[in-house]
Amino acid sequence: METEKSNVCEIEISRDDEIKRVIAQHPCYSKEAQHKFGRIHLAVAPKCNIQCNYCDRKFDCVNESRPGVTSQVLTPQEALEKTIQVLKEYPYIKVVGVAGPGDPLANDETFETLALIKQEFPDVTLCLSTNGLALPQRMPDLLKTGVTTLTVTMNAIDPEIEAQLINHVSYKGKVYRGTEAAAILIENQLEGIRLAVEAGLVVKVNTVMVPGINDKHIVEVAKKINELGVFIMNVMPLICQAKFADMEPPSPAERNAVQTQCEPYVQQMRHCRQCRSDAFGLIGQDLSQMSEERRKAIKLEMKKKSDSSDET
Repeated sequence: METEKSNVCEIEISRDDEIKRVIAQHPCYSKEAQHKFGRIHLAVAPKCNIQCNYCDRKFDCVNESRPGVTSQVLTPQEALEKTIQVLKEYPYIKVVGVAGPGDPLANDETFETLALIKQEFPDVTLCLSTNGLALPQRMPDLLKTGVTTLTVTMNAIDPEIEAQLINHVSYKGKVYRGTEAAAILIENQLEGIRLAVEAGLVVKVNTVMVPGINDKHIVEVAKKINELGVFIMNVMPLICQAKFADMEPPSPAERNAVQTQCEPYVQQMRHCRQCRSDAFGLIGQDLSQMSEERRKAIKLEMKKKSDSSDET
């Protein structure tokens, strides 16, 4: 009996150590990690199961830096080949994620890609971002891939507010609109987050701050996700496009005030740069948008930092 208890304790300690390592090397989950470790986003998921009023997905745009944009949609095999090349050239990249340009859980290619990556690189941290609509349904598939960090975009817990942010959701073969659509989305997000935390995933919630719609409500989201055990929250400023093209984004001061309101309930990510779906490198230093000459300079700079760190 004592041996069994000892084994359970050792497993729990081992799991805790692994979670600490994952967080320490994930640039989105640790503000210290953003300067030392990078990530690569693999754009293998073009389809989406909801339409947000602020979202404009463009698959071939090299001059924009925002979510939903990629220069190319990759096949799973192309994504693996790209990862092999990037991780060889930039060994400080420790996280491989799928963040779009659509919703990863609405694309079977996501799971095929992650399985290929895990087989080739068993020690990398696999990450995924989703709107959460299909999260409860696809949780078993997600856990099979070995994903350890998960981001869910959740903008409201009140269907009346959420209904102003989305045009429709496509769920189990039917299209829903209005508060009915919003209620379905929120219910699945909450259940999906609960299941993810219960399974041991480290969960981040992204919340897009839209002045006049959800800005006064975001603290309620923070309170709710605190109850669910979410690790960190990222309040993102609205990018004015699509149906919200004529709206005004929140000022840095307004966003900071909301983050401060939310901080007593859940840790706040304050270093987000709203990355593209094909970004790689450090946060705020997207190598996918740089010249080869600039990439080489950064590679040399990071190698020097790594060598210096090893010496100390």
